[in-house]
Amino acid sequence: MIRIRSAFVIWMFCLVTLSAHAADRMPPKQHFIDMAQDQRLRLDVFEPQAGDAPRAAIVLFHGGGWSVGEASWIHPTARLLVEQGMVAVSVEYRLSDQKTVTPFDAVADARAAVRWVRANAAALGVDPARVAAGGISAGGHLAAATAVFDEPGGAPPSARPDLLVLWSPAVAVGTDGWFTRLSGGAAQAAALSPDRHVRAGLPPTILLQGAEDSVTPAAGATRFCERMRQAGNICELVVYPGVGHLFTRNLRQQEEPDYKAIDMEIDADADRRAIAFLQQHGFITNLRAP
Repeated sequence: MIRIRSAFVIWMFCLVTLSAHAADRMPPKQHFIDMAQDQRLRLDVFEPQAGDAPRAAIVLFHGGGWSVGEASWIHPTARLLVEQGMVAVSVEYRLSDQKTVTPFDAVADARAAVRWVRANAAALGVDPARVAAGGISAGGHLAAATAVFDEPGGAPPSARPDLLVLWSPAVAVGTDGWFTRLSGGAAQAAALSPDRHVRAGLPPTILLQGAEDSVTPAAGATRFCERMRQAGNICELVVYPGVGHLFTRNLRQQEEPDYKAIDMEIDADADRRAIAFLQQHGFITNLRAP
């Protein structure tokens, strides 16, 4: 995993700006969860304007190498899925600071967010048995972590999602230098690497991945999905040839990516496949053209 720097921030700012017209029609409602040490976890909740309840929900986590980013970075994805009749929740999780905050804290936030959706299912008009999680890059790691790792204490409601949608996900981080540094050492990184802890009973999962990705390599996504299938779980892996992280075609500049080089046809196809997977498993019931 290579740390994503200023270009990622610039691209995400542009993406959010381009979707501002959608924000006017579909503003999120903000909710907060009180965490330990006076921390507050912010959730941006998008609800469909029409449709019958109870509806499926998806909890979404932005990328940024666990160290940068904000909930608004994944608002365009949230709006895309809300248009399909789902409730979408974008999470403002704690960012690693190489001092006291680590990816373990971000995973705790991710679990708290899934748990909150289930606890508030009636108020949100959500079916608590159809709560998915999704994420991009480092956010894909957090989504996978909510499913793969047992929650300390295991108090209800469950923090484990019922389905995963992962874009360019960091599911193999056990030997990654940046993640090892953030998490506190090799043992901690291995303990928090989803591909090393796959077992039976995990939710249906789709991974959408660039074949030439040097940030979250395709080999890790392939290994994760193979182990999922070996354990008897449903796992669909879509690998797009010729593109790198987040489907960019500028393969030489993935650490500080050239997001103007994103293949928009592949990006749109990945969204269509994600929606089809959600429909296949009963999370989208009245498909609308994206």
